[in-house]
Amino acid sequence: MSLETSQLNELHWLMEMLHNIDVGLVVLDREYNIQIWNGFMENHSGLLPREVKDKNLFSLFDEIPEDWFRRKAESVFLLKNKAFTIWEQRSYLFKFQNYRPITGTADHMYQNSTFIPLMAVNGEVSHLCLIIYDVTDNATHKLELEKANKELALLSQTDGLTKLFNRMHWERCLRAEFKRWTRSKNPSCLVMIDIDHFKKINDEYGHVVGDETIRHISALIREQVRETDVSGRYGGEEFAILLSDTTLDNAHVFAERLRQTVEASVVKYNDIDLKYTISAGVSEINEAISTYEAWIECADSALYRSKEGGRNRVTTFPNQ
Repeated sequence: MSLETSQLNELHWLMEMLHNIDVGLVVLDREYNIQIWNGFMENHSGLLPREVKDKNLFSLFDEIPEDWFRRKAESVFLLKNKAFTIWEQRSYLFKFQNYRPITGTADHMYQNSTFIPLMAVNGEVSHLCLIIYDVTDNATHKLELEKANKELALLSQTDGLTKLFNRMHWERCLRAEFKRWTRSKNPSCLVMIDIDHFKKINDEYGHVVGDETIRHISALIREQVRETDVSGRYGGEEFAILLSDTTLDNAHVFAERLRQTVEASVVKYNDIDLKYTISAGVSEINEAISTYEAWIECADSALYRSKEGGRNRVTTFPNQ
């Protein structure tokens, strides 16, 4: 075999390998016209090499933001250094469908890309090589893991029965609000709520109806609070609502509206129609309250006075 034949064979094998490797390979000239288009790109785009040869990249693929791509590519031409994009920054360069059965939930192929300068014999960069990696498996796995972690974080903060915040998370928010108040002095109120005669409900109708009553008041609380409010289950049939940037008068209006809503509603379970009431205590943070625990005690004291005064009422601390 002659030297020339051997070199031709090596060139043939090289071109065959580049055409069939499992990554996309695109070569662009200085005007961003396509010069090389390998099998990966052909298979995923549906376009044959002869159909894209000498065609402008941006005219064929309008999903590629031209201004962004040109800035990225020009730095490669100028500095003669590689550049990279990852799917976390831009999920794809070419919008190809995802054909992998394992990651069928993805609606497109996630891609990492490498921009490689190709130099001519005079040392100037004459062409740009794009390498496109299909990273859909890794991307979808990471996204699913992040989603699962967010769900676990939410579950760790949420009371299972009520879907309100649990006591640990709610107290953490209250502690943060107390620290914020020491700096801002903006009005902030705490509302403590207790279901009246809850033991009687459990004794007369059973714990299943008792749980349904707790779910009922929790749903009403979620309907009444603002997005910025923090509502949670304090324990048993007792609830707490943190109303930031709220005066004592406005917090009293909120608690009274919730009390009236509960009084007018009915818990329905099978053939049981149950009416119930709540008592509430409201406390606004002030200079005399030195800790967030003391804030809870003030609101709880107001709640106790509501119960002592006959229940189904709202009391503020200090008493108004």
